[in-house]
Amino acid sequence: MTNPKLPRWFVERLEAVTSKRPRTVIDHILKHGFITTEELETKYGYKHPPRAARDVREQGIPLETFSVKNAEGRSIAAYRFADPSKIRKDRLGGRKVFSKEFKRVLIEAIGCRCSICSTTYEERHLQIDHRIPYEVCGDVRTKERAIQEYMLLCGSCNRAKSWSCEHCVNWREDKLPRVCNTCYWAMPESYKHVALRFIRRLDIVWTEDEIEIYESLRKRAESVEEPLPEYVKAILARHLK
Repeated sequence: MTNPKLPRWFVERLEAVTSKRPRTVIDHILKHGFITTEELETKYGYKHPPRAARDVREQGIPLETFSVKNAEGRSIAAYRFADPSKIRKDRLGGRKVFSKEFKRVLIEAIGCRCSICSTTYEERHLQIDHRIPYEVCGDVRTKERAIQEYMLLCGSCNRAKSWSCEHCVNWREDKLPRVCNTCYWAMPESYKHVALRFIRRLDIVWTEDEIEIYESLRKRAESVEEPLPEYVKAILARHLK
């Protein structure tokens, strides 16, 4: 069953999407009018619902996010088709697939580490991501990709970036690449804002032998009844004095 309010040409565009995850989201919305983050996770097994919605948007299909109440009365996010006139014709067909060779080139250039938290991972745990979100800038039109336009992210940082970007006004409305170019999520080495919030952010991961240091910090923070991030910031402030 399709939504009778949708133009036929738009429905045909929806039917042309074949990739599994965006196809699942589209079919559910066509049948029920919208899909919730809860349904994406519990019914379809997508642990990161915004990523599934992003897959649809990357196909050029406009979605809008709104709130609904679940069975327990809690507000949760849901997605439905936005104004068909906002279809992104320059996105139709979705993003290009990254080759193994391109990932190897990226690793040779920047190392086998996450560009946000600087943690070293096995290659299989790193994901290629556009510095400027695909939703804002699309994909490169040239045959050769410019490696400076991409970054390697661990799963945790990729999810954090996705959530932050998708709640940014520039991502949702303005879509100005120059704004993204001065954001932490695109240029963590040199930035002016984090998703238009004028704050500074530092993502730190403790691994292997460093875990002892983390546990020591955690216990000391608990002993003085301070949240761990605030305790670490206080230590750094005293050190800088």
